[in-house]
Amino acid sequence: MILVTGGAGFIGANFILDWLAHSDEPVVNIDKLTYSGNIAKLSAVREDARHIFMQADIGDQERMHAVFHTYRPRAVVHFAAESHVDRSIADPAAFIATNVCGTFSLLEAARRYMASLTGEEKNSFRFLHVSTDEVYGSLDPGDPPFNEASPYAPNSPYAASKAASDHLVRAWHHTYGLPMLATHCTNNYGPYQFPEKLIPLTIANALADKPLPLYGDGHNVRDWLYVGDHCAALRSVLAGGVPGATYHIGGNSEKTNLDVVNLLCDLLDRLTPRADGHSYRRQIAFVADRPGHDRRYAVDAGRIAHELGWKPAESFDTGIRKTVEWCLAHPQWLAPAEAVSAEGTGA
Repeated sequence: MILVTGGAGFIGANFILDWLAHSDEPVVNIDKLTYSGNIAKLSAVREDARHIFMQADIGDQERMHAVFHTYRPRAVVHFAAESHVDRSIADPAAFIATNVCGTFSLLEAARRYMASLTGEEKNSFRFLHVSTDEVYGSLDPGDPPFNEASPYAPNSPYAASKAASDHLVRAWHHTYGLPMLATHCTNNYGPYQFPEKLIPLTIANALADKPLPLYGDGHNVRDWLYVGDHCAALRSVLAGGVPGATYHIGGNSEKTNLDVVNLLCDLLDRLTPRADGHSYRRQIAFVADRPGHDRRYAVDAGRIAHELGWKPAESFDTGIRKTVEWCLAHPQWLAPAEAVSAEGTGA
């Protein structure tokens, strides 16, 4: 079986659903169930014997040691993290606790567990660490995308905490021989995303006739990756990645935040028009930029394409339409947006 941390979060839950749709291999799912974790995302596998859920904190090293000892996973897929930049600016301590100290705790539990393995069990064990493009800092408009050799230059407490966790994982590989794999993905979107992020927040606010907040001039650029494509990429890395290697996972879909919001408005205009006949674009509201807002992120995903044969199946146009249609069919997942501030765009 495999051990997944943060499996009740946005990407983690999608990964578990995707995994169980493609494999009969069981999953042990560890999640602390903080504000953005919701086990209801996995209601489709509630009665599935292949999914074992445990509410636990990865920072509890002895609890993690017991999990490894009891279930003896052949791989770890480590999603668990605090991930919202705005929250990291307001409360960086939580990000250090989970992203740095929690990763350290998990690494130590994995190291103790691996020391008990022998033969093929030891040779085949993998620790897949899921990270972000934000650790590299910001690109200028004409710069080439980040590659796996790009230097780290994190600009937010969130990015710095993820960079620290990356360095810990690398050190445990080189010092202790932990067979790690690392991935850096671009901005994900899709079903079950917590509505403090740009895309679900925009949809929720549009339908509620509220302002659609955009930081600064709205021209910050992100590369957008449909979460289903991310899950497929992670399965490929886990199956064929070289221990010690890092792989970039991107959507080949660079868009400004304003482009994204305009496209969402246009889709909603067609799928669920406003009662007054006006476009949802009239609700766009520019707000003061957040501190240290990176201008552009993008990654070169050539390595994973060349070595593992992965490329995104969804374009941004197809992926965003799927996302909007899913949100309209599942409005209950947009409800928490009511508690999110107008500046919580998260992109």
